Amino acid sequence: QVQLVESGGGLVQAGGSLKLTCSASESVSSLSTMGWYRQAPGKQRELVATVTGHLTKNYADSVKGRFTISRTTNWRTIFLQMNSLKPEDTAVYYCNYWRRTVDSWGHGTQVTVSS
Repeated sequence: QVQLVESGGGLVQAGGSLKLTCSASESVSSLSTMGWYRQAPGKQRELVATVTGHLTKNYADSVKGRFTISRTTNWRTIFLQMNSLKPEDTAVYYCNYWRRTVDSWGHGTQVTVSS
């Protein structure tokens, strides 16, 4: 399993911005996919955004135009720039790494958006 460490969560007012960071503790495959998922209280975990080793990006409709995912050239770190945050973006955000049989999750970082 790949160990993932997230940072950057916090409390922000609606309309504000936050940037999340997730780093893998070891070298990872350039063919892997990394991404962000979130889980709000009482709801299922949902996809926010993913990025492949070829830098193909995928976003949930609810965050398109507001969030941007990026990845470093050594593939070990991803970022999620979140702009124009809304109260409904409040959730625990989890980093994910996937490659063939390896499916690893970080411990999560709380993002709270106040109205």
